[in-house]
Amino acid sequence: MSTSTDMDGRTHRSRAGTRHFVISLLTSLVFLFLDFLDASLCVLYRFLDAFLEGKPSPCYCGENRGGARGGASGGDGESEVSETLYGRRNVFREMGMLRLVERWEPAGLAGKAVVMNHRRRWSDCGCDSCVSWAGDSALKLHVVVQEPLEASARVKKAPENVIFLHGFLSSSSFWTETVFANLSGSARTNYRFFAVDLLGFGRSPKPRDCAYTLKDHLGMIEKSVIIPYELNSFHLVAHSMGCVITLALAAKYTKSVKSITLIAPPYFPSWKSNASLTALEKLAEKRLWPPLLFGSAVMSWYEHLGRCVCFLLCRNHRTWERILKLLTWRSELHFAAIDLTRHTHHSAWHTMHNVICGGAKFVDDYLEGLRKSRARIVIIHGDRDEVVPLECSNNIKMKIPHAEVDIIPNADHTRVILGREQAFTRKLEHVWAKFASLGQELD
Repeated sequence: MSTSTDMDGRTHRSRAGTRHFVISLLTSLVFLFLDFLDASLCVLYRFLDAFLEGKPSPCYCGENRGGARGGASGGDGESEVSETLYGRRNVFREMGMLRLVERWEPAGLAGKAVVMNHRRRWSDCGCDSCVSWAGDSALKLHVVVQEPLEASARVKKAPENVIFLHGFLSSSSFWTETVFANLSGSARTNYRFFAVDLLGFGRSPKPRDCAYTLKDHLGMIEKSVIIPYELNSFHLVAHSMGCVITLALAAKYTKSVKSITLIAPPYFPSWKSNASLTALEKLAEKRLWPPLLFGSAVMSWYEHLGRCVCFLLCRNHRTWERILKLLTWRSELHFAAIDLTRHTHHSAWHTMHNVICGGAKFVDDYLEGLRKSRARIVIIHGDRDEVVPLECSNNIKMKIPHAEVDIIPNADHTRVILGREQAFTRKLEHVWAKFASLGQELD
């Protein structure tokens, strides 16, 4: 009996080992092919950009390891450029496949005047909706503002302010369609709400001469919300990538922030290793399954493959939207499907690396400052989140013991809100009411 059990155990381990080897081999082969494909597309895009725009667009395939591309960040913006932009390994690039290409200049283009201040690439969408911001000389974010309802004369008081920041490949619709639509009468009366389209997403500007660093995002939020509306105090609510920007904003305006609600915050302690590369490897691990993570890996590791995807989907979003309406028999699409394509490759690529990955090296300092100031922090995370691992919220709890952590069972990265909008909104209202006074002591 014992011999039979041992044999069964060895057989099971052998099969598991074989399965693991096959999956690892297949994964290596697929991503090796993608390495080659991305390097080849680099050559193709250099030719197309030179032909259509007068000069090859710079990319991060070269050996240069410093400086931001097209960065208008200015000042100390250089330090906010993520190491992952040049630190992504590509077998064929390291073999020197692109060295000759970097010195290449197409015949007939030498001496040709080059205009580099155009605001979009030939491969970006040029529809009215996508370029409407380009005619505004004073660039500001698109912000949906919901003013409070008129209160009775007896209870009239200054409303409190709440700023919402969305996650990657999303927009202000993420909040207006979920939270704004489910607010109680009391919240509508006592609060003023700001749902922001972050720089490079939704209906906000998508400038090409920008590195989309944390500094760029913070500057635009200040310019578009905090300064024009003269906000002296506010609550912050953020999802996923927006949490990194929210922590930076809260660290800068410590005395003004009443509460911070973070939903699925990506945080990896910098003491473990290079925080930026750790964030890239954790959030965009090279895996074939599930499809969502495979897509994240392709879009995060391969600059030119990502540009191809954006060329096919984002540039032709109107066509895809019509097709989806026909297939689903709907006159209106779900806001998430629309938001998915409302960006340029330049804005999404740089925000992914310079905020999600590059911002990781600053979050420890932000959290330390908020710990010392005893900031009111509430964290909400789904226990089935495959995009941002649950360990991220636990990491913040260890860093800031007084932070509240609410784990939602059977919820993934978006279902932590979608599908439970009313319960989520009531939770937010409870947080705002609990921390309504800046002078209130923590429990």
